[in-house]
Amino acid sequence: MNVETLLTEEYIRKYEDVWPNKTILDYLEAAVEKNPEKDAIIDKKSRYTYQELREKVDRVALGLLEYGIGKGDVISIQLPNWNEFIILHYAATRIGAVTNPLIPIYRDREIGYMVRMAESKMIVVPDTFRGFDYPAMIQRLRPEWESLEHVFVIGENVPDDMEAFSELMDIPWERINDPSVLKDIEHDPNELTEIIFTSGTTGDPKGVMHTHNTLCVSTEYWIDRLRLTDEDVMFMPSTFGHQTGFGYGVRLPTHYAGTVVYQDIWNPTEFIELIKKENITFTASATPFLQDLVQYEGIESHDIRSLRAFVALGAPVPRPLVREAKEKVNFSILAGWGQTENGLVTLTSLDDSEEKLTNTDGFPFPSMEVKVVDPNGEECPPEEEGALLSRGPGQFIGYLKRMDITRQEHVDGWFITGDRATMDEDGYIRITGRNKDIIIRGGENIPVAYMENILYEQEDIQVAQLVAVPDKRLQEKACAIISMKPGRDPLTLKDIQVFLESKGVAKQYWPEYLEVVDDFPRTPSGKIQKFKLRQMLQEKSNV
Repeated sequence: MNVETLLTEEYIRKYEDVWPNKTILDYLEAAVEKNPEKDAIIDKKSRYTYQELREKVDRVALGLLEYGIGKGDVISIQLPNWNEFIILHYAATRIGAVTNPLIPIYRDREIGYMVRMAESKMIVVPDTFRGFDYPAMIQRLRPEWESLEHVFVIGENVPDDMEAFSELMDIPWERINDPSVLKDIEHDPNELTEIIFTSGTTGDPKGVMHTHNTLCVSTEYWIDRLRLTDEDVMFMPSTFGHQTGFGYGVRLPTHYAGTVVYQDIWNPTEFIELIKKENITFTASATPFLQDLVQYEGIESHDIRSLRAFVALGAPVPRPLVREAKEKVNFSILAGWGQTENGLVTLTSLDDSEEKLTNTDGFPFPSMEVKVVDPNGEECPPEEEGALLSRGPGQFIGYLKRMDITRQEHVDGWFITGDRATMDEDGYIRITGRNKDIIIRGGENIPVAYMENILYEQEDIQVAQLVAVPDKRLQEKACAIISMKPGRDPLTLKDIQVFLESKGVAKQYWPEYLEVVDDFPRTPSGKIQKFKLRQMLQEKSNV
């Protein structure tokens, strides 16, 4: 794919001595050489050693070539946390294709836009997952996708107009050693390797672009901060469609030649059992998952001695929860901050004091920089809140086909993160709020403007606003506040849900509360004052 990015010669020179200048394939080869018989990836259906993983990657890579997928083509993958995802991503990298991870909860509206925007040549889906028929969705959307040539399905129910994933595995094995097929494919570490969509303040999702270098350097940081060795076993329940799951669950274990255990549906009971069975040593998961584990009934009596670290991401860690964990479990809790655009940027360390662990979101990784600035762009003194900016070698190289927005969100080479923060004298930051109008529900971004635009499509709604409501477990939930057109009967929450389902909107984006009002508080210029809406909800006892 030939697209405009931020990668100028000057930009490359700035970070060329910091980047690893490798691809994930280099780490895979090193892991095979070091630990060929070690378990590499484990899901509920299968497990593969590093030797077996490389063999399957090469076989699938050959299959992709036979189907006409090549360098620069985009492959969309909407799969749960299954081993096939890792094999596909590594195989795509093997032939120089670009991976587009898609969250399994996405439905027609999101998938339709993302696959079209990425100009995907191929998409891979399960036949069914959590009761949803993915091939049927693809059949509805396929006429909209001019670039799509192939649909592969994992499972037993494969429609006639689609291909079984097993077909990719049928290429004659002896051809793998043909140097003209795979071994001659060259890889530039600064080539585009990932397009992943993130929600923001605009109506449409933005395609975040990463290179091999930006992903690899961001992954390498974890090894020193967490003191990882090839004896470590990671657990990853966060979806591969998020940058946490993709950047670290799919790729990190290969970097340190260790083992990873995947879970496709979060289940704390199963996690506790897997800790003992697989000797899991650390995890990077959503903050609500940490809460589920720490507050699991009788957690003190379970054998989870191998677990030494829990990196909580996606939402702030409630400070009382850290203190509760100290009384119940022995593993360390680390807090960090990052975004799809820049990976994990800050993280506490295993040796940090309780004050740092409970009151900060960590300090930057080497060569990653953050600063807190006032409205004039001047750096704030310690402990003063301001806008958080970031830059560094792990930063993305632009939004797909949206370089105008990319440039708007940068100032003098710094990325305007949209978050607000304070920084202490030691360089530790603490996230205090957000400038961007999003709601974070258990680590899942709910794009406010996007959802409001959809609600406006409901013919009875005059005005629609989406506001965050605090939630003990998920941090935030969404409340829709609407007014009705003259003469229209008030809608119910069920009415809203039926409407959103008809629009193919992911359920996790649906509002979970509804308020119908006659009018909205506004500024003299007519702008709706959302802070007053939040105050109104806080005062209502039924929310």
